[in-house]
Amino acid sequence: QVQLVESGGGSVQPGDSLRLSCAPSGRTGIGNVMAWFRQSPGLEREFVAGIRWESGRFLYGNPAKGRVTISRDSSKNTLYLQMNNLKPEGTGVYYCAAKDTLLIAARPREYAVWGQGTQVTVSS
Repeated sequence: QVQLVESGGGSVQPGDSLRLSCAPSGRTGIGNVMAWFRQSPGLEREFVAGIRWESGRFLYGNPAKGRVTISRDSSKNTLYLQMNNLKPEGTGVYYCAAKDTLLIAARPREYAVWGQGTQVTVSS
């Protein structure tokens, strides 16, 4: 069974940067679209960014607010989320997700495969 494995989370101070990574285990090639979602305490899971694996076309959600960059390295079969100038509202569990169709969807239910999440805590 395909699984996604996230890494790179941690506890940082406001203004710091983090780079999250996501890679599939079990097989190569995960889906046509991969995305990052964030679930903050007490809130619903929200779309941060998504990317079409082959073309590199991307879409950012409201939580991104110009401070994140989504990218992928096909040679490493790895998805990234670079987050700069982190703020406390960036705290949450960040999930990697994948889907087969080409639409970069913002709704979590559109994604069939999920990782376990990696915790990001931004606090002074």
